[in-house]
Amino acid sequence: MALRGRPRSFDREIALEKVMKVFWEKGYECAQINDFTAAIGITPPSFYAAFGSKEQAFREAVQYYTATIGGASLMALDEAATIQQGIRAMLETHADKVYACPAGGCMVSVSSIQCKPENKAVKEFLKTVRKDAFERILARCEKALKDGDLPQGTDLVQMAEFYHAMLQSLSYEARDGGNRQAIQNIIEMAMRAMPEPSKTAA
Repeated sequence: MALRGRPRSFDREIALEKVMKVFWEKGYECAQINDFTAAIGITPPSFYAAFGSKEQAFREAVQYYTATIGGASLMALDEAATIQQGIRAMLETHADKVYACPAGGCMVSVSSIQCKPENKAVKEFLKTVRKDAFERILARCEKALKDGDLPQGTDLVQMAEFYHAMLQSLSYEARDGGNRQAIQNIIEMAMRAMPEPSKTAA
């Protein structure tokens, strides 16, 4: 049974993508219901019928983002043959994706630079999303050590923290108007911190 207020032609996935782009451009607190309804072309009752609330819409939009545009960089990391290739692929894929929205940047990084106390749950949710990304990078570093792509004694946590921080830095660079070549130059500098493969693991 269709929810009242929702247009017959309503395509929820297309609407969710538009909601994601509004949050991506404006951030959580600045985005308003009329921004969503204007982007989708529906009424406020239709929006609430589809998404429940602004916070619920945001959580779903972030999940959609991490499963599509935002997840591409970590997928590139996981699919590469070596950690050196993977980190480069992760950074370069991320650098391409931060221009997918005209406002620039990563949706997760720029959505809640500041949050009011009443939006603490949203801030904690985004911290969890970022922690998950860090854990993915760390897991890939751990695999690289076992595979012999990193020398024994490498501080894997520090490495994962550094390259996770680089993802966020590239996002802010794009948000501030940095062009793709400027970001590539940053990536090249960051790759100098990556050890050469040791191939000493069993």
